[in-house]
Amino acid sequence: MRYQLDLTLRQAEGALARVLGAAERRGFRPLAVDGEAQADGDRWYLRLTVEGDRDDSNLQHQLAKLYDCLSVEVSQCQ
Repeated sequence: MRYQLDLTLRQAEGALARVLGAAERRGFRPLAVDGEAQADGDRWYLRLTVEGDRDDSNLQHQLAKLYDCLSVEVSQCQ
């Protein structure tokens, strides 16, 4: 199944690498990454498309635990 993740991250060194690593370790393969920095330079808005056979709620909970992850929403792609 494919899922779209909408995340808000702190602009911190390694934040994107931690998100991608957590997704891969949970069995989700990143397919697309799109994002932009907030005008004040403090946050990133990131849209990540992943594919995997596991339950998406586990991925959402694990990403929410990351220090640099301020919010995460997961939705199933059509």
